[in-house]
Amino acid sequence: MPDVGDLRLNPADISTSLHRLRKYVEGEKFRGYDPFDALTSPMLRALSLSRKYIRIAMIQGMRRLPANIRPFLSIHKGLNPKGIGLFLWGYAKLYRVERKVEYLETMESLLNLLGRLRSRGYSGNCWGYNFDWQSRAFYIARHTPTLVNSSFIGHALIDAYRYARQEKALEMAVSIKEFILKDLNRREEDGTICFSYTPVDNTAVHNANLLGASLLIRLYGYTGEERLKEAALASLEYSIKHQRDDGSWYYAESKSQRWIDSFHTGFNLMCILYFLEQGFGDVHRHSFERGVSFYSENFFLEDGRAKYYHDRLYPIDIHSLAQAVVFFSRMGEGYRELTEKITRWMILHMQDGRGFFYFQRRRLYTVRIPYIRWAQAWAFHALTEYLLNQASG
Repeated sequence: MPDVGDLRLNPADISTSLHRLRKYVEGEKFRGYDPFDALTSPMLRALSLSRKYIRIAMIQGMRRLPANIRPFLSIHKGLNPKGIGLFLWGYAKLYRVERKVEYLETMESLLNLLGRLRSRGYSGNCWGYNFDWQSRAFYIARHTPTLVNSSFIGHALIDAYRYARQEKALEMAVSIKEFILKDLNRREEDGTICFSYTPVDNTAVHNANLLGASLLIRLYGYTGEERLKEAALASLEYSIKHQRDDGSWYYAESKSQRWIDSFHTGFNLMCILYFLEQGFGDVHRHSFERGVSFYSENFFLEDGRAKYYHDRLYPIDIHSLAQAVVFFSRMGEGYRELTEKITRWMILHMQDGRGFFYFQRRRLYTVRIPYIRWAQAWAFHALTEYLLNQASG
């Protein structure tokens, strides 16, 4: 795509970038590697000795490597449920814009994949990752469902129904409410609640909590169940209560998780925007506006680069860029210039000639490995969101 300088982006150029990406992921059959899949290797699993900090070191070391050594470690390309959900979301928006029957066929295939990949043995539909992973807070075995995955997939399913009238998608989305309300743990605080990240932990992670809450409030619009609205508003209140004076949020409330990063801030704000769009939470509009101001003023350079943390630039991560495009596209004309700067920079500096998007630009090198969920699915989600909002004016 040519450098368009200070001119507005041409939707045709965005479409060209998007369809190069689409052809790449379809060629890969939506399979790929993940930055956090190190423990899929039998060799690394054995060497980790099931110890937390060895696992963390292996995962973090692997995701920083500029070269992909996974084939030598018996790590294979996989189908990631969250990635499949994001691709479904993108195709639903693409169908809304272009109205091509082939996108409906792809959506049907992706819906079937989500049905096959869902985690079993829970009260409702839910999804985890296709690999074991270790965070600072807990260890999660593959297929253990997470609130983040299930909520993103839920939002995608709702929009698959809204934009392409996929009845099956809405049915799958409605079922997720039972997983959230019955299987997750809750932290209760002064009449507010915070949903746990998974059924096997008790952490208070704001983007997970707000993602679950925002899905419940959207599902309330389809079911009319008061318990969904009550839980959603109580969950929203928890994270609003913990917003910092400058408008930001820590990733989580535990001492080891008090960092402020770009894409999780964007997730939080997108979730609150869902409440406002549904006609709820107007009492928190000032909190939302403070959050938007913090986000827009602290994470982006003049040329459109997105900082990872609020106080330092590197690594420049495709997640940070993509979520910013998603959110600011939704915010409309007042953020059009910022949206276009970020989108332009993302395409010019993060997209490979073969169509896929890079993972990260670090201070001294670039990680060009075409991670399917973290990079391709998010870029697809972002570019389709941009085009959808351009088409709707």
